[in-house]
Amino acid sequence: MIGIVLGALFGAGVLAAVLGLRPPRPSLATTLAALQRPSPRHTASPTDGLEQQSAGGWAARWGRVGVPLLRAAGLPTAALRADLELVGMSVERYLAEKAAATAVGLIAPPVVIALVGAVLHAGVGWWLPVWSALFSAVVMFRAPDLGVRSQAAARRSELRHALAVFLDLVVIALAGGAGVQQALTDAAGAGHGWAAARIRRAVATASLARTGVWDELAALGQATGVSEFSELAATVGLAGAEGAKVRQSLATKAAAMRARRLAEADGAAQAATERMSLPVVLMFAAFLVFIGYPAMMRVLVST
Repeated sequence: MIGIVLGALFGAGVLAAVLGLRPPRPSLATTLAALQRPSPRHTASPTDGLEQQSAGGWAARWGRVGVPLLRAAGLPTAALRADLELVGMSVERYLAEKAAATAVGLIAPPVVIALVGAVLHAGVGWWLPVWSALFSAVVMFRAPDLGVRSQAAARRSELRHALAVFLDLVVIALAGGAGVQQALTDAAGAGHGWAAARIRRAVATASLARTGVWDELAALGQATGVSEFSELAATVGLAGAEGAKVRQSLATKAAAMRARRLAEADGAAQAATERMSLPVVLMFAAFLVFIGYPAMMRVLVST
């Protein structure tokens, strides 16, 4: 009976952890209602959510003790530092969460194993707690890195989408007879959101500093790791300053980015379809085991 209770508690804990890492998706009615509501037209700052990101939770508070040790170890790396800057998370919070996660992974498995052994009155030895603690500590040490990289990849995808929309708007403005600078300013001001704010900031910086817009966009691409900005700057630089050539270059680049986005969407849809077929395969395999196990056991017992 105690084993059943412990198994139920362990299963509930695993289910809670899975639901916490991957919360349930909103319903279709909620999503459609959110799409129908008008979006607030406020100027988003490139550091939207920076205060919330930097504050952190209990992990950031408890893990501050291990920050100097991780800094001495050379963390974070240059690539990870760029991802942290992109997602708006401070280095101190990242290192604190990494230290706290590692400590939890190192302490939790031996404690759980000791409690289970005490309840079941069974000796577990020393090797199981030690190896489980080491394995869990390594996994938890890498978990914050995976989270930051996932958020950075999502933001880069958002920047690419915003750039494609920005180029389409610039081409439409140029076709309507606007100048290059006016078309860039109008297109940058039409969007809203974090990615559009970064593009709008680059255009405004070029206007105030009397520098080239394409140079500022190239600098934005280097800072965020989105190569499409640098490619766009190089393409327009080859086209020169004439309106017709710039319009043609921008139209070509916008069409290429739309094709790439459609290919990525199609690939994501295909991957989702494959993932949807996996539960069906597992259920069919379990059904075969359920049907074949009694017959197999009868054959083995009879022999």
